[in-house]
Amino acid sequence: MKTFVIGISGVTNGGKTTLAKNLQKHFPNCSVISQDDFFKPESEIETDENGFLQYDVLEALNMEKMMSTISCWMENSRHPQGSTDSRSTEEVPMLIVEGFLLFNYKPLDTLWNRSYFLTIPYEECKRRRSTRVYQPPDPPGYFDGHVWPMYLKHRLEMEDITWEIVYLDGTKSEEDLFSQVYEDLRQELAKQKYFPCPGHMALFAGASSCAPKGCGFDSQSGHVWEQLVSLSLSLLFLKVNKNISSVRV
Repeated sequence: MKTFVIGISGVTNGGKTTLAKNLQKHFPNCSVISQDDFFKPESEIETDENGFLQYDVLEALNMEKMMSTISCWMENSRHPQGSTDSRSTEEVPMLIVEGFLLFNYKPLDTLWNRSYFLTIPYEECKRRRSTRVYQPPDPPGYFDGHVWPMYLKHRLEMEDITWEIVYLDGTKSEEDLFSQVYEDLRQELAKQKYFPCPGHMALFAGASSCAPKGCGFDSQSGHVWEQLVSLSLSLLFLKVNKNISSVRV
């Protein structure tokens, strides 16, 4: 079974999680994986010369575990238990991965069918950050001494990216952002006709070593692909439009 994988990244407090959850409500058979769920324990986070915990770097995240979770989802989505041919043609499994450092981690580069990046200005980002409560809490000077400099550093690294990223204005309303991305995804799904991104096979081939026990992923299944079928866009969009007419964002 084909899959469609969406990456939503961007600045801290830019609206990534909210956008991902709103999209999940309106697309059938859609799952969300959050990068924030893969932070290492505080005892494993390094500190800089100012005593700031270095949370806004890849080294603070267990990316191997996150890759295993994605691989397990893809394997289960391609070979769902109790699936039927009619269900397979009506609902393409969609995965939204959201997080602040998705596009700076090379093993994920070939995964995306569509990529989005949320931006907001410095002052607005600092204001939003001040209203959030983190564990551990942000110490005085943490935003200017660590969070924002790391965002600028990682944003600069993204200049070398060769695939298309859609940049989104995070100061727009929740409803406007959802509408923009939802419509873009509809067009992209129609254009791609659900052909899987080339990197999906590479992810399967290389991820068996870190797949969690019991997810059904192994080196053999990484090379087993069922014959791709023609999937009906009209049936999917009929369901989506029915949902969006009855659910308020």
